[in-house]
Amino acid sequence: MTTKRMTVSQALVEFLGHQYTVDGDIRERTIPGMFGIFGHGNVAGIGQALKQFNVDQPDLMPYYQARNEQAMVHQSVGYARMHRRRATFASAASVGPGAANMLTGAALATANRMPALLLPSDTFATRVADPVLQQLELPHDIGITVNDAFRPLSRFFDRVQRPEQLYSIALAAMRVLTDPAETGAVTIALPEDVQAEAVDVPLEFLQDREWHIRRPLPERAALARAVAAIRAAKRPLIVAGGGVLYSSAEGALRAFVEATGIPVGTSQAGGGVLDWDHPQNLGGIGATGTLAANRIAAEADLIIGIGTRYSDFTTASRTAFQNPGVQFVNINVASFDAYKHGTQLPVVADARETLEALSTSLGDLRVDPAYAERIRSEKAAWDASVDDAFAPSGLALPGQTEIIGVVQSSSDPEDVIVQAAGSLPGDLHKLWRTRDPLGYHVEYAFSCMGYEIAGGLGAKRGALADGSDRDVIVMVGDGSYLMLNTELVTAVAEGIKVIVVLIQNHGYASIGHLSETVGSERFGTWYREYDGAAKNFQGEQILPVDLAMNARSYGLDVIEVEPGAGAIDDLRAAMAVAKASERSTFIHINSDPLLYSPDGAGWWDVPVAEVSTIESTRAARVDYLESQSHQKPLLG
Repeated sequence: MTTKRMTVSQALVEFLGHQYTVDGDIRERTIPGMFGIFGHGNVAGIGQALKQFNVDQPDLMPYYQARNEQAMVHQSVGYARMHRRRATFASAASVGPGAANMLTGAALATANRMPALLLPSDTFATRVADPVLQQLELPHDIGITVNDAFRPLSRFFDRVQRPEQLYSIALAAMRVLTDPAETGAVTIALPEDVQAEAVDVPLEFLQDREWHIRRPLPERAALARAVAAIRAAKRPLIVAGGGVLYSSAEGALRAFVEATGIPVGTSQAGGGVLDWDHPQNLGGIGATGTLAANRIAAEADLIIGIGTRYSDFTTASRTAFQNPGVQFVNINVASFDAYKHGTQLPVVADARETLEALSTSLGDLRVDPAYAERIRSEKAAWDASVDDAFAPSGLALPGQTEIIGVVQSSSDPEDVIVQAAGSLPGDLHKLWRTRDPLGYHVEYAFSCMGYEIAGGLGAKRGALADGSDRDVIVMVGDGSYLMLNTELVTAVAEGIKVIVVLIQNHGYASIGHLSETVGSERFGTWYREYDGAAKNFQGEQILPVDLAMNARSYGLDVIEVEPGAGAIDDLRAAMAVAKASERSTFIHINSDPLLYSPDGAGWWDVPVAEVSTIESTRAARVDYLESQSHQKPLLG
């Protein structure tokens, strides 16, 4: 067998540079690049390998800087979504703090079922210099390191203790990264001494290798049961999740609902499966859903879940589907999700393949005319309420709904909106009018504060890699912005354009509102100066924070929209400038966090204190128990 003498790091980097994902006619690099922040744990291993290939073969594994290890993983996830999970980045970190900083990113990737390759450095396998700087020492188990914290957060975890282990570990990692049912965070821990060790690498390991995406067909019996259930239903409803997009099934979904008239409600991950104005698209469903989708859901006798994991927001904490005889046909490539809600009608298969099979079997099916009229009426009423919500109020501090309306009307159909946490995901789920399958990018499985800018940068990288110069618009509140904003420097360093719209509301708008509903009166959710006498942050004195100046210090173009009756018009003008620019632009606007979007009649189960000395909490408990009484029992 012909071999090549290389270090473990050099072999891993070259191996990754030759991996390809194949999905039908699409073939692309599985790992098109690597982020890395270097320390003593990886500068002589992965760092040296990246430098060597940068000199010898610059296109093999391009290296990109980042400013935060967590943000590296967020960028990878943003990129992966734009590429429908066919490609992602690798992220290399040093021992201890660098590795631990990626834990949040690992959890986010796995919760979202998104591929991300993590390469945290580890302490010496030989323990010759034990303990090293930044090593975690646990007397009861010396073998445990910081990297063991990745085990429950990863879909695959292994540690390269010997150079010869690299081959089986790397191949197993690629299998999981490209498996539509198993993908998530994939972690290969690399001891710092092993990274630099030499080994005779078989050339076969370094050759091009293709990983074909599995698109399993529905089993005939399972499909037949699903067809029978759909034929028998009087008020069927589709709940479309991210799996529709990841299998490129939006076209098959559109054909199916146009033929049958069955309406669609979307999860956060499923935003974009149909254009907002499609007659069968009722918009977001569940706790943050539209009134149209939730009213239809409450009466539906059959829920056809396609590529959804049925989170508590999607099901309104199991209160969305109130028909006592409701059944679930769950179409999902992962059996774990296909069997949820205790269904006896799972279809463990690819979304696109199943939708095409359903169209063939149900070509003559059409919903009852009365149900079709109900769908049309509910959609029309909701669309009108959104039009009203978008209308300028003339207030000095506009509400978030007005701001969304301006950003929406200023964007192009192919533009991408990126969000993750706070009150914006709920408002966008109800209000954003998506016009492109990849135009709605809200990370809401982990809903990680701080994802927005890094994820938006990853989404823009993904668009550029596909030859698209579509704008990526990041909307973010000041709370999330303060969590993680330093990847703005990365955007400036590489000349990557993103548009950031920062909504300043001096606190946590979403949790503030939630705090009110559970009777805690927004305690701890305002950004205010500390009141030493009252021992809280509930006073009137806002903080002298200048986030526009912060963004300007990073090198961005900054436009500040001043409070006043013309704020909305000024925002519209700012968006026009940002759209026309080739540089990243940061738009700062103040808002009133107490102005809310139209109610969608969704509920979210957040338990309220059973006993309290506070009257507002006691009142909230009464409301909570009433809402909880509509909750379905847990089955599956």
